[in-house]
Amino acid sequence: MNHGDMSMPMGNTTCKMEMLWNWNIVDSCFLASSWHITNNAMFAASCVGAALLVVCLELLRRVGHEYDAHLLRQFQRQLRLQQAALAAATPANCCDGPLPAFATHYATFRASALQQLIRAIIHGATLAVAYIVMLLIMYYNGYIFISIILGAVLGKFLCDWMVVRLPYGGEGEKDERRASVGAAGPTGCCA
Repeated sequence: MNHGDMSMPMGNTTCKMEMLWNWNIVDSCFLASSWHITNNAMFAASCVGAALLVVCLELLRRVGHEYDAHLLRQFQRQLRLQQAALAAATPANCCDGPLPAFATHYATFRASALQQLIRAIIHGATLAVAYIVMLLIMYYNGYIFISIILGAVLGKFLCDWMVVRLPYGGEGEKDERRASVGAAGPTGCCA
């Protein structure tokens, strides 16, 4: 008995599934019996679909990071408003004086239930797509594997464009600690 090759009867045709590295095209099946490849065009469409699935995975990862950054900006705006209101309410002749420069203070903000639900949905969708990609890889088909790698390259290129923000002038070394690395999409679809 060959454990690397499993054939499943699908009506009057056979669906080939191998658990060893293979280059099968016609009669390959992926994920379900309904995804049965009967010709080269269907297989090419499957390869393109696998690549686009990985691009969608990269896009979902980006959406998650962007949504978290959006929430952080909201929290920072709220903090600045609270600080401005506090400064306006503090009398000018306060005997306590300014806070020492070395003292670190923290403000804690928590995502609302709706914001956390949106974060959880994005995370769940990302995980679902990642597991589908993993299941496709587990068919050990060389063409699907190459398509997934190409999709990852394309997804990284489109949805994770590196942007580095470096301060210059002004306060010198103190500003170097505020350098940040982020990502910005080159197209409207991933921004």
